[in-house]
Amino acid sequence: MDGAALSVHDLRKEFEGLMAVFDVSFDVRPGEIVALIGPNGAGKTTIFNLISGVLTPSSGTIRFLGRVLNGLRPHAIACLGLARTFQNVRLFGNMTVLENAMVGRHARSGCGLWSAALRLPQARREEQAIRERALAELARVGLEERADEPAAALPLGQQRLLEIARAMATEPSLLMLDEPGAGLNRAEKEALGRLVRSIRADGVTVLMVEHDMQFVMGLADRIVALEYGMKIAEGTPGEIQRDERVIAAYLGDTRGLC
Repeated sequence: MDGAALSVHDLRKEFEGLMAVFDVSFDVRPGEIVALIGPNGAGKTTIFNLISGVLTPSSGTIRFLGRVLNGLRPHAIACLGLARTFQNVRLFGNMTVLENAMVGRHARSGCGLWSAALRLPQARREEQAIRERALAELARVGLEERADEPAAALPLGQQRLLEIARAMATEPSLLMLDEPGAGLNRAEKEALGRLVRSIRADGVTVLMVEHDMQFVMGLADRIVALEYGMKIAEGTPGEIQRDERVIAAYLGDTRGLC
């Protein structure tokens, strides 16, 4: 689609004869919150891994801000302005909360290794800027008061928030959230929803994978539904709730989704 922030066209991924993703196409427009949904094994996280460069597509094209991502390494994709979190939290447990957030910003650092090692003025200024950016993102997610604590000491819900802060420290134009609500209670999910809306309000486009239908229906602008690696529906939350193919995929009958 012209003007799409992210465009996925006929994406396919095969693992030793098993088709995990089969000719999936969708677009994410700037400023949207788009959700990928589907039962376990539908291909949602595989698509995330293909977009972010963790996996290489068997065929199809992925474009981000008009640039083809096929063949680029994850670091190169991140430098283009695409950041992500993971279904299973991936933090440096022995590092502090602040240091974890700073890792994200270091991914976009302009100083070379020797400048940093020699503590040259440019490197010192950039390190201070990285620290300030990381602290700002910790404040966004409510973790600034725990900045000096080990990341491993945080409960799961706050670890997920730290992953979001780390991703946002890269100053992305598109944020990909893989199961951000997993393991969170109702109050934590409500807070997460407010956080995602605030991120979108700051001009960041959001693509997410999430199992909690109530959470998704109240948050996403548009939903792409998958089953067995194929796209079976796309539309607004209201349209998806009424789609018989989606209902059957989740419930095995024609009852409405909650």
